Amino acid sequence: MSDVLPPDQVEGAPHPRETPHLFGHETAEAAFLEAYNSGRLHHGWLITGPRGVGKATLAWRIARFLIATPPAEDDGLFGAPPSPETMDIDDAHPVARRMLADSEPGLFVLRRGGAGTTDRDREKNALAGKFSKVIRVDDARPMKTFFSLSSIDGGRRVVIIDAADDLNPNAANAILKLLEEPPARTTLLLVAHQPAALLPTIRSRCRELRLPPLPPDAIEAALAQADISTRGGGAALAELAGGSVGSAVRMTTLKGLELYADLIALLETMPRFNAARAQALADVAATRGGEDRRALLVHLIDLMLMRLARTGATGRPPQVEAAPGEAQVLARLAPSPAAGRAWAQAAEEIGARLRHGEAVNLDPAALILDTVFKLQSIAGGRAA
Repeated sequence: MSDVLPPDQVEGAPHPRETPHLFGHETAEAAFLEAYNSGRLHHGWLITGPRGVGKATLAWRIARFLIATPPAEDDGLFGAPPSPETMDIDDAHPVARRMLADSEPGLFVLRRGGAGTTDRDREKNALAGKFSKVIRVDDARPMKTFFSLSSIDGGRRVVIIDAADDLNPNAANAILKLLEEPPARTTLLLVAHQPAALLPTIRSRCRELRLPPLPPDAIEAALAQADISTRGGGAALAELAGGSVGSAVRMTTLKGLELYADLIALLETMPRFNAARAQALADVAATRGGEDRRALLVHLIDLMLMRLARTGATGRPPQVEAAPGEAQVLARLAPSPAAGRAWAQAAEEIGARLRHGEAVNLDPAALILDTVFKLQSIAGGRAA
């Protein structure tokens, strides 16, 4: 059996179908329940927000709830059942168990398939983790069989599209046709990270549920549900993750808090050059097989520079420290709006150079050392 993760799962975290509770998005759940209880449930829902805030988890919760909850008219002989007050479904419910086993006949999940030109190639590549970069119309064609089977038992059917951003033009047109002429008793749930990039006609035919970034307590609760310990660094983790559980999982898995603390410790010594700390960061970038951690290091450098720029622009460091002693370091190196502008310009220049270096396969260690020299130059000059 392959251990390759599907394209809709974050490494180090359980799949959204394995996440029964959603934290921090009570408003979105209440809006959906209100629509359901009103008897005017829309057939298309666009679930939007930053990456990693729980959009897919909400989609699976809605799907589990809709399939497991019989319509009111089904119980007509006994009178209308009370309106549900929550979307929680017992883990022992047959629908919950089938969804956990990825065998619920009332659910179709549309996501990026295996890359290849033939069905055999696609299946082989998917097992190897080689997923296409887009959702193609070939990936959507099995829905025809799904809907034909659904007409036999007359039950409710749900389609999850994760993510709608990945739809290529032909697949997007296929989904648009479904939204224009939805099959009976069918609800489409579209997860979208950048809804503005979708076809306007798709957006106009869906009701939107927007999920905001999560507060620290919700991130800690979500990580605890996934058996991921923050080791007391929940507030700092939430600050660096930007309110995204997915980013927080990535930070935890790749030791992002420690890496950011190393960056702040390096800044603390500036404008003096600390060769040992600089070389340690260069070693992180040069580690063979460490592409994910190198990408995280580049992201954290960009984040650190923006926090410096905001400190100079606002005259105060961020309220929540993302590393021990960060506030004092940022205040010293970005004491004025002019310093803030210098750091903002550095963020643009350094970011462009790091991306270019990665694109042309420059030595990653040399790129990081060059970045350290650039930081030292700014710390010793215009940031004063």
